Amino acid sequence: MVRAIAFDFDGVLIESEAIKTSAFTALFAAEEPAVARQIVAYHQAHGGVSRFEKFRTIYRDILRRPLDEATYRKLCDRFAALVVRRLVAAPWVEGAEEFLLAHRGRYRFFVVSGSPEAELKDVIRCRRMDHFFDEVLGAPPHKAALLQGLLERQRLQPWEVIMVGDAQTDWLAARQFAVPFIWRPSPGTPAVEGFVGPTIASLAHLARALEAFGADSS
Repeated sequence: MVRAIAFDFDGVLIESEAIKTSAFTALFAAEEPAVARQIVAYHQAHGGVSRFEKFRTIYRDILRRPLDEATYRKLCDRFAALVVRRLVAAPWVEGAEEFLLAHRGRYRFFVVSGSPEAELKDVIRCRRMDHFFDEVLGAPPHKAALLQGLLERQRLQPWEVIMVGDAQTDWLAARQFAVPFIWRPSPGTPAVEGFVGPTIASLAHLARALEAFGADSS
């Protein structure tokens, strides 16, 4: 029986992927155009990976120059300044708020995100969403580690949880622990390679998709 749903945040509960892409574009606007495009493409191809990891990978593999701690901290601070207010104001994914309102009490809800946990909690609190969720989990741990910890702390079996995500990272984390997965493709994100399970255009279709796992959609 399905007892809990673990949601990614960006692109699953709120329409925010374009906000993050815009921030990466702004941060690296001084680079050569081809390099800047490569950085943005890397970001878009790795949804669910924390910005902490992305910055280090960008400097190591794309810019090929050292990233000192002061520059790293500046990037993190500038990124947060670019996105937080916009995340608070971003629209819900269609059907997300309605689903949470209609099904709280029937399922336990969790957020498992690649965003920094403190920032994520602030955004959720400012949006007055915090009352929906038993736990809000974010980076720096990798998504797989977050999901593993959630299962252990909450004493949930993998088949009792559904993960809803929009990125390859989400699905790989769910697959690692045999947690069923529902894919919500968000605008601008690549396909989840190899995934053949339930796919929904918005969370307006989530209740129906849960029926595939024996959940009650009424």
